[in-house]
Amino acid sequence: MKGRILVVDDEQNVRRSLEMIHEGVGYEVHSVGSGEEGLDFLAACASNARPDLVYLDIRMPGIDGLKALRRILEAWPQQAVVMISGHASVEGAVEAMKTGALDFLEKGFSKARVLASTEAAMERGRLRREVRDLRDRLEGGDEILGDSAAILAVKEQIARVAPTPARVLITGESGTGKELVARAVHRGSLRASARYLRLNCAAVPEELIESELFGVVKGAYTGAVETREGKFGAADGGTLFLDEIGDMSPRTQTKLLRALQEGEIEKVGSHETEKVDVRVIAATNKRLEEEVADGRFREDLYYRLAVVPIALPPLRARREDLPLLATSFTERFCEENGLPPRTLSPELLERLQRHAWPGNIRELRNVVERLVIMGAGETLRPADLPPEILGGAPGAAPPAGSGDPLTDLAESLLGRPLRESRQEFEAALVKAALARHDGNVTRAARDLGLERTNLHKKIKQLGLAEERQG
Repeated sequence: MKGRILVVDDEQNVRRSLEMIHEGVGYEVHSVGSGEEGLDFLAACASNARPDLVYLDIRMPGIDGLKALRRILEAWPQQAVVMISGHASVEGAVEAMKTGALDFLEKGFSKARVLASTEAAMERGRLRREVRDLRDRLEGGDEILGDSAAILAVKEQIARVAPTPARVLITGESGTGKELVARAVHRGSLRASARYLRLNCAAVPEELIESELFGVVKGAYTGAVETREGKFGAADGGTLFLDEIGDMSPRTQTKLLRALQEGEIEKVGSHETEKVDVRVIAATNKRLEEEVADGRFREDLYYRLAVVPIALPPLRARREDLPLLATSFTERFCEENGLPPRTLSPELLERLQRHAWPGNIRELRNVVERLVIMGAGETLRPADLPPEILGGAPGAAPPAGSGDPLTDLAESLLGRPLRESRQEFEAALVKAALARHDGNVTRAARDLGLERTNLHKKIKQLGLAEERQG
């Protein structure tokens, strides 16, 4: 048997014709006369007995072909489908292909045309499944690791919201893994086979953010030398992750609100609207409720985005997950750098658990990568840790530790002049604030209760400017 084919068409002669063409060359064919019957047949199939290809009539009484196509791809995203019609039109073909059909045939087709379409669609379907499997393997490194109560609660929230169309707002400190959650929601959704795109709203200049989101027409402004699709258009049918949504300007917030409310966008420089079907997942390390109260973020947009809020705990609130995370990072970086396997000693893991981790998982990952590359021997020990984790000079023994990061830091500074200790404490605090906000001085200054200009002076005074440049 060359493969299984399902034919869904309300005309018996079309069903019979497709049966004869395919059965004559070794395919197994099953035929039904309506969209409802086709969906029921697919739902009743075991996963290893599902058709390799579905031929689907675009015009049928009851559920028409396009509606059936959408339902098929929502339930079985990897299913290969070819649309057929006796009233072929450019609009119908475009809509079918945009929805996810692999080909579109007009009735009156020849045997050669049908078999060519079947072989091409089956090959593309096979490649689509292989790409999906490969993507799953590659993204295995993005698994949300941990068994703490805090992270298990997050995983349960993801499992519940992912299959729904609900928008998700992910909050948490910088470095806690907000994009991992966004990707997990996408992978668990009915849009998993469609595109997942990301835009960091804080990284795009305000004058360009609208064109990045919605696209731009040629000549809309100096430098717009061609018509270009934005993230919303490119993610049509899929998921768009808007990171650092709290940094979006009020003007762009208004346009985003319209896109969410109406499902319509306008390219910059155009007055024509385009329909889009995009699931938006947003993330921020700001407290958006406070931003709303202060008038910096639209209240109506906040409630549109936060249909399901997911709050990520900082690493210090899930210390029991740290050994698993550190061990996983160690294995990954040994493999990526072509190094022999290395293990983390119990003493090193204990020391890691006592650190405050102001940069959260991102900081831990960086520390472990440095350990793997620079550490000596097969077993990595506390002496291999960088000074900022040890709280002293390189190679110094770690402090006994009270379990409280501030007490541990104070104990590590005992025996030094007070002026020197004060400077080191200030430096540690400034570093922590900058790490929390990925080097953003404005946000770090807000956490420290300083003016932005005063924090710049403090960074220079403490000798941290050279470190940041390096």
